Amino acid sequence: MRSLSTSFFRSRRMATAAAALMAFSLTAVPALALDPQTAPVEAPTPAADPEPFTYEVMLRLNRLSDPQVSPDGHWLTYQVRAVDPFNGGGGTTLWLQDLTSDAEPRPLFAGGGQGNTVRWAPDGQTLYFLSSRSGSNQIWATGPDGAEVMQVTDLPVDVQAYKVSPDGGRLAVALAVYPDCDSLACSVARGEAEAARKTTGRVYDRMFVRHWDTWNDGTQNHLFVVELGEDGKAEGEPVWVTRGFDGDTPSKPFGGEEDFTFSPDSQSLVFSAREAGSSEPWSTDFDLWMTDGLTDSGDFTNLTGNNPAWDAGPVFSPDGRTLAYRAMARPGFEADKFAIMLRDMETGQVRQIAANWDRSADSLAFSTDGNTLYVTAQDTGQHRLFAVDTRNGAVIPFTGEGSVGSHVLTPSGIVYAQAALDQPGDLWFKTYRGREMPRRLTEVNPELADLAFGEAEQFTFEGWNDETVHGYVIKPANYVEGRKYPVAFLIHGGPQGSFGNGWSYRWNPQTYAGAGYAVVMIDFHGSIGYGQAFTDSISQHWGDRPLEDLQKGWAAAQEKYDFLDGDRACALGASYGGYMINWISGNWPNAFKCMVNHDGVFDTFAMGFATEELWFTEWENGGTPWENPRAYQEFNPANHVNKWNTPMLVIQGEQDFRIPTSQGLSAFTALQRQGIESRLLVFPDENHWVLKPQNSLQWHNEVFGWLDKYLGD
Repeated sequence: MRSLSTSFFRSRRMATAAAALMAFSLTAVPALALDPQTAPVEAPTPAADPEPFTYEVMLRLNRLSDPQVSPDGHWLTYQVRAVDPFNGGGGTTLWLQDLTSDAEPRPLFAGGGQGNTVRWAPDGQTLYFLSSRSGSNQIWATGPDGAEVMQVTDLPVDVQAYKVSPDGGRLAVALAVYPDCDSLACSVARGEAEAARKTTGRVYDRMFVRHWDTWNDGTQNHLFVVELGEDGKAEGEPVWVTRGFDGDTPSKPFGGEEDFTFSPDSQSLVFSAREAGSSEPWSTDFDLWMTDGLTDSGDFTNLTGNNPAWDAGPVFSPDGRTLAYRAMARPGFEADKFAIMLRDMETGQVRQIAANWDRSADSLAFSTDGNTLYVTAQDTGQHRLFAVDTRNGAVIPFTGEGSVGSHVLTPSGIVYAQAALDQPGDLWFKTYRGREMPRRLTEVNPELADLAFGEAEQFTFEGWNDETVHGYVIKPANYVEGRKYPVAFLIHGGPQGSFGNGWSYRWNPQTYAGAGYAVVMIDFHGSIGYGQAFTDSISQHWGDRPLEDLQKGWAAAQEKYDFLDGDRACALGASYGGYMINWISGNWPNAFKCMVNHDGVFDTFAMGFATEELWFTEWENGGTPWENPRAYQEFNPANHVNKWNTPMLVIQGEQDFRIPTSQGLSAFTALQRQGIESRLLVFPDENHWVLKPQNSLQWHNEVFGWLDKYLGD
C-alpha cells in the first residue's frame, strides 16, 4: 500500500491552549513580588479540558450569509439568521460594517427590524431588501444608516427573487404566476378560486406532477420588470418580460437571482430556463435566453440552443461585450463538468476557457477590467476561489484550505464567506494581489473559541483500480493519547458529493467528535473535486467501486490511526449514503455494530418509476428500467435483505419526493420482518433534508441515542 500522506487542518484547540497558557502566565507574574519565605508554595492546578462542541451548541449558532458591498467599497452588509431549536423563534437580522475603519459592525435597523437579500443601488445611496412586514414578501429600501425604510413594491403576489438594473432605474422581479393568464390580477383571482375549491383532487396531463417537496399547482416562476419613479417607488404596471415562455425562471426549487441578469445597458434580460413539456422530468437542457428588450412581446433569442445539456449562471463583462456562463456537455447528466464559456455578444462566437482545468465551475464573477473571472470550485476536499484569466485560461488559486461560499468583489479585493471542519462561515477579506494573509471581518459565534473541536486530518490510500482516494479522520474533542475511541463512519450523499473541509448544519462531523466519537469519512469514486473521470466512475457502478473504496479506506484508517476502535463503529449516511447503508447491510455484513439510514434508496428498480427527477436515475443506470433492467437490479439493496443482520435506525421525510417514503418504509419492513433491531423516525413535514430547528434537535437526539446504545461505554 502507498504511504499515507497527511495534512492537518488548523484547530481551535491550538488557540484555546495558547489562551490558557497566556492566562496562566499572567496570573503567575504577581507571585514574583511575594516574600519567598512567606509565600505559600502551591503546585499549579492542571487546566480542565474545555467543553466540547456538541450538536446542542451547533443548533443554536448564528448563521451568516449573503455578503454585499457598496459600489465604492465603503460599506459591507450581510445577514445573520438566529435559531432557537429549544424554544422556537429566531429570525434574520441585517448587519452593516464600515470597511474603511475598525468600527464594530452594527444592525442595519436599530429597532431590531428584520429582512434579507440586501442589494445596493449603483449609486451606493440606497439599499434594497426583501421583507414580509407588509404581509407579503416585497422589496423595501433604506439608506446606509438604516434610519428610514420605504416600501418599493406592492405587488399582489410575493417576490421570489429580484435584481437591480445597472442604471438603477428598474428592478427585475421573479413572481409565481399562472402562465396562461394575461395579468397579475388574473393569477391572483385564479389562486383565490383554487383555494376556495371544495374538491381536493388534482388532475394532470403531463409529468413533473411534483418536484422536491411540492406538488405542481399550475404556477410557474416568471420575470417582470418594474420601473422606479423619482421617489424611488415602483410605478406603473410591471412588464411581464417572459410572457409566453413555457417554463420556470428561476428554476424550482433552488433557482434564484443567479438564473437571470440585466444586460449592461439595462435594456434586456438574459435568463436560464428549461422549457416545460412532457420531457421535463428527464431533461437537463437548460438554455440561456435573451429577451427582446423589456417588453411583453414574447420574443426571445435562444443563445445556447446548439447545446442540448445544461447552460447556467449568465454574467456580463463590465463593458457588455462578453457574456460568461457555465455549460455542461452531456445531456441528462446533472453532475457533468460545468465548463466556462465566453460569448462575444457582437459576433455570437463562443469559446471555452481553461478547458484543461479538470474542475467544475460553481459560480462566476468578472473583475472590473474583464480580464479575470473569479470562480469557485470543489478541489481535493476544499471549495476554493480561483482566478481564471479570460485571455489565456490560466488558473490560479485565490484561497487555500477551507470552503468558500458566497463572495462579492470590491474595488480593492474580495469579501468571502469561508468555513472549515472546525469553523462555521465567517467573512474574510483579501486584496486582489492575493499575497497577503486574509483579514477576518466577522466573528458571529465568538463562544466557539472556548470550545474543544476534534483535530481533522486528510489521508490518502489506494482504492478501486489502484487509484488514489482521499479520506478524513477526525479525533474526538479533548482527545487523549493512547485511548481507543468508538467511530462514526460517515458516508456522503450525491453520490456526486464530498465530505470535505467545510461546515454543515445537517451532517456535521464535529458533533460526533464532541460526543466522544472518532470520525472517518471517505471521498469514494464518484466524489467531486478530484477530476471529472473520478466523478464519472460511479455511474452504473453504485455498488462495487464505491464499496471497494469504503472497505479499503476503513482498513487504511484503522492501520494508520491506532485510536480507532474498529470493533465499535457505526455507519451513517443519507440519500446515496443511505443507499450505501442498505447496500453494506447485505454486501459487507458484520462490518459495523449499527447503521443509520436517512432517506436512503432501498429499491433501485422502484426508484426508476417513483422519483421525480428521472434524468438522475436514467443516467446513473444507463436508461429506463425497461430499457436496462439489469443495471437497476445489479446493485439493488432490496435483492440482498436476506443477509441483513445489523441494527438500523431508518429516518424518512414524508415530503421527500426525491427518495419517496416507500423507500424508507420498505427498509424498515425488511428489518422488522426479520426480527432485526430497528427503529423508524418519520417527519411528516420535512423533505430530503430536516430543516425545522425542533425537528433537527429530535433528529440528533435519536441518532446520537442510537449510537450511544450500540457504541457507548
